[in-house]
Amino acid sequence: MTFDPLPPGWQDLPARDRLLHTAHALFYRDGIRATGIDRVIAESGVTKVTFYRHFPSKNALICAYLEYRHAGWMGWFADALQRHAHALPTGADRTPALAPALAEWLGSKHFRGCAFINSVSELGDTVPEVLEIAQRHKRDMTALLAALLPAPSHRAQDAQALALVVEGAIVRAQMGEPVAAVVAAVSRLTDALVAAPPQRKG
Repeated sequence: MTFDPLPPGWQDLPARDRLLHTAHALFYRDGIRATGIDRVIAESGVTKVTFYRHFPSKNALICAYLEYRHAGWMGWFADALQRHAHALPTGADRTPALAPALAEWLGSKHFRGCAFINSVSELGDTVPEVLEIAQRHKRDMTALLAALLPAPSHRAQDAQALALVVEGAIVRAQMGEPVAAVVAAVSRLTDALVAAPPQRKG
C-alpha cells in the first residue's frame, strides 16, 4: 500500500496503538505465524503485562490488525479510484481508473500481497473471525468497484468480474511478474468491459 506501515511518530503513540502498528508491519511483511507475540512486544516497546491488558490473546491482536488494515486499505483504495476517475475525460466511463489505482499499490515498496488472502492462507479455518473479516473486506472492495460502473442490470456481475481481476493482479504481482505487465493486463480487461455492448433481456 502507499502508506508506510509504521507512520512517522508511531513511537510516541499510546501503547495500544504502538502494538497495533508494530503488529501491522510485522504480520504483513513477515507473516502471522512467523511473528511471535514476544517480538511484537519487544519492537513496540511495551511490557508483556501491557500487551495482555490490551489484547488478551494473539488471535485478538490478529483480528485488530486485520480490522486496522481493512480501514486503511479501503480508505486508500477509495481515494485512489476517485483521483484516477477524476483524471478521465468528463462523462467518460470510470472503470479505467482501476488500473492506475492498482499500479500505485502493486508498485509500492511495502507491497506483500493481500493481507486478507495471506491471513486466510496461513490460518485457514482455525480462526473463524479471520475468515469473516476477510470475506467482509472483499465484499466492501467489490462494492467500491461497483460504484465505478454505470448502472445497467448487470452491474453486480461486472463488479464481481472486476474483483476477480484485482485478485489475479495481486497474485501475479506477488509472484514476481513485472508490475507494468500486470497493470497493462488489468487495463486491457477494463477497456474490454467498457467496450462491451450492454446486455439486453430477451
